[in-house]
Amino acid sequence: MNLGPRCSLSPPEVTVSRIQFSKLHSPHYCLICPSCVPDCRPYLSSLCFLFWARSSHFCARRFLLPAIESSFLPTRDKKLFAETCWLRIHPSVDPCYNYTVLDDPWRANSSQPSNPSYKCDQYVIWSGWYRLFINGVSAHIPDTCVERYSCGTRYPLWIHGEHPRVQDGVVTRDVCGHAANYCCFFGSFPIKVKACPGSYYVYELVRPTPGYAAYCGGINITLPEECTKQLTQECLQNLLEQMENITAQELPVTTVTNILNLVFNTLEKIVESSSLSNKTELASYGNRLLEANEKLISTLVKPTNTSDNVSFTLAAVGAEVFMVGPVVTLEKIPRLDTTNSSMDIDLIGIAKNNNETRSANVGFMSFNTMENLLKSDFFNTPNNTIKTMMSTVISATLPKTTNTKLTKPVNFTFRHIREFDPNGSLSCVYWNISEWIVDGCSVLKTNSSFTVCSCVHLSTFALIMQTSRPPESDSLLELMNLVCVIVGLVFFTLALMTFALCQWSPGVNNVARINICISLLLAHLLFLLTQRFLSLIRPQQVLCAVIAGLLHFLFLSGFVWMFIEAVLLFICVKNLSQISSKKRAELRNGFLCVIGYVVALVVVGVSVGLVPDGYGSEHCWIKMDKGFIWSFLAPVCIILADYGV
Repeated sequence: MNLGPRCSLSPPEVTVSRIQFSKLHSPHYCLICPSCVPDCRPYLSSLCFLFWARSSHFCARRFLLPAIESSFLPTRDKKLFAETCWLRIHPSVDPCYNYTVLDDPWRANSSQPSNPSYKCDQYVIWSGWYRLFINGVSAHIPDTCVERYSCGTRYPLWIHGEHPRVQDGVVTRDVCGHAANYCCFFGSFPIKVKACPGSYYVYELVRPTPGYAAYCGGINITLPEECTKQLTQECLQNLLEQMENITAQELPVTTVTNILNLVFNTLEKIVESSSLSNKTELASYGNRLLEANEKLISTLVKPTNTSDNVSFTLAAVGAEVFMVGPVVTLEKIPRLDTTNSSMDIDLIGIAKNNNETRSANVGFMSFNTMENLLKSDFFNTPNNTIKTMMSTVISATLPKTTNTKLTKPVNFTFRHIREFDPNGSLSCVYWNISEWIVDGCSVLKTNSSFTVCSCVHLSTFALIMQTSRPPESDSLLELMNLVCVIVGLVFFTLALMTFALCQWSPGVNNVARINICISLLLAHLLFLLTQRFLSLIRPQQVLCAVIAGLLHFLFLSGFVWMFIEAVLLFICVKNLSQISSKKRAELRNGFLCVIGYVVALVVVGVSVGLVPDGYGSEHCWIKMDKGFIWSFLAPVCIILADYGV
């Protein structure tokens, strides 16, 4: 009797609960053998078929169910057979914990073999659920188009449709094969997919339709299941270990960006929870993260004869990789740029010094949140100064380059990410295991917005500003300031009530006076609250900038209303006959409010458009650098000049 491919003679020992026979699906083994299942021996002497077979519904439909139904056993014994014998050997457990490991490095979606070594899944005997790994690192079948001739095969297979969530249970996804410049040229049999706790997936794989086709695998670094509920330092350490265990020489950009997003999002949440505070731990995690990122960036380097580049920008990190080959036609490579920094390097000269390959590669990364680990306090100076990180942390390396000796100093341009203090001292520093030091780096030029540093080596760099500590605050002066602001608020309130509620002559126009009081009252109140809670507001940069913009608008509108009041007084004193009473009424009711508030709003809007980061100083006011203070002083001077005329 031909029962198909033989099963292993050692079926798994699985203990299962009593499940209704009708609910069974996709068993891994099919066995009817009294000598193997002693519990059934008294009832199955006439049903000993003595076979092993692997196939899910084939055995149940072809042999087991008809044998039970046609046997002379009593109904209760038939039920006993179904519930005891069948269920005892059927692995009816969650596939998330009952899968076969599939770890083939050639399945990585960066693997591109030559023609004779194409892999093929068509002749694999697939059975049950599988979890993918690439060199021991968790992986998944891509759910986006995969480049042809990747994944160790001619026609790489990927699933059409996004992966499910844990709560979705088992879902079915179509399988596509990339060929003839069409991502889904081949359609294969659909497969089942299940998302598991711990951020990994299992697949019930089947024999693909086309030849020279194989399932792809993309590296899938995940958080442990317990980290989905609460993030700890162990979670970050686990991610770093997974990154360090990556052995692939090349990875797609999407895989690299997914890994970086996960790692830096985890880092940000852990830092926010203040679970990282010890300087030794900060330096240790910083070193490991830098090394892991440099290793990850090196996987973006691909051989080229001329030149090529890869770049991406994420919320926490941006990077650019540039590669030159032996027949490069460029005289010099373009400047490498990220959001807040750039680098100029003589990569052509470095490539010429590599006599064997005549090629070189450079990786440039900018970390927006790395200062949470590599703090400016790691810059040891003899002076008792305040140290401020003025730039993002950047890293430059020469991956997969034999001779890394520089032919010329490398220039880095840092964009200042904080307000520049003209009295401060700027230092170009690089990270040396446990501290920031200045050896080999110097400041070439600087202004209020940018600083150019020159270094004779590659490493991890930053720009740190030192400022002298401010004198201790005078509590008496602060108290007087508070009292004066409160008194001003009281008198503004009284003036507003006087102008608004008291009876005035019909010829007197109090619109300007009322709006002057409203503008200045709101401005002083906002200023008082901001300074009172400055320590809470200052870390929220967006909120601080919004408050600065509102103060700018309110103070400007106060000056505009002063100018309007001057014009109204002039009209009242001169009693200009050419202005009719109707026009004076229009002037009072509508036009004055438009001038009083819209002018100030336009000035603020133009200021934001010209210098978007001009608001939000240390005291949540207009920044003094870049000449942005003139967005307030210039309109005030014009109004005062007109007022005098």
